[in-house]
Amino acid sequence: MTFQEQLITLRKQQGLSQEQLGAKLGVTRQTVSKWELGITTPEMDKLMLLADLFHISIDELVGRKRKDGESETEHGHTAEAVPPVKEIHYIPYPWHYEYKSRRTLFGLPLVHINIGRWIPGQKHCRAKGVVAIGNFASGFLALGGIASGIFSVGGISAGLFSLGGLAVGLLLAAGGFSVGTVAVGGLALGIFAMGGGAFGIYALGGAAVGQKIAAGGFARAAVAIGDVAQGEIVFDINSHISPSAIEHAILEKFPGTWDIIVKLFSHLAE
Repeated sequence: MTFQEQLITLRKQQGLSQEQLGAKLGVTRQTVSKWELGITTPEMDKLMLLADLFHISIDELVGRKRKDGESETEHGHTAEAVPPVKEIHYIPYPWHYEYKSRRTLFGLPLVHINIGRWIPGQKHCRAKGVVAIGNFASGFLALGGIASGIFSVGGISAGLFSLGGLAVGLLLAAGGFSVGTVAVGGLALGIFAMGGGAFGIYALGGAAVGQKIAAGGFARAAVAIGDVAQGEIVFDINSHISPSAIEHAILEKFPGTWDIIVKLFSHLAE
């Protein structure tokens, strides 16, 4: 393998761009590009830095094969061969992929994909675009480990509409733990909350606590409907209750409640 091929392979294994590699060596991106194209070759001090950075010898870096009976010392010098103490396997960093579309909207690329393994101390795998996909993603539609956008999906997500392990949404949030105007999740907090544990003005879930109306296995609210119900007006879900009775109670207690909310809770008795 030639020096140019070796340099390109090692740089990509480390997940480095030409600009990032140049910064580590104190040269410009253009200089690294010329090395990889074979237009110029690095001076000895830069070769030493490259060998140290990639944890290989200079001979291996430039593609020189050793002669029999020789072993390498620091920076490519040869010495009498000695038996190895143990076999060492070199495990390169996994791949890193980035794509950024040329077309833009409001100064952002239409699509920006930037994914790969997180390497401590390096700032990469951040995607920002109309459609963004990356370890860290922000955009109109964002998908990533951590995502923020109008529509966001991720381990941790925040946006107008959010879906994730931890989701925060201005309008709708769904996830293991969710917070939003409408929240759905294992633990949900919102104006309307639905989940294993639901807390809101209107709550529906295994354990539901609501400011106005709650329904669930355990329900606590001004109007409570459940197996165990606590509140000013309570309905045992296991008894014969007509939907009209629940509807009447809700509207009497809270006139002006949206019809969709009234219908949802009153039909739980069916």
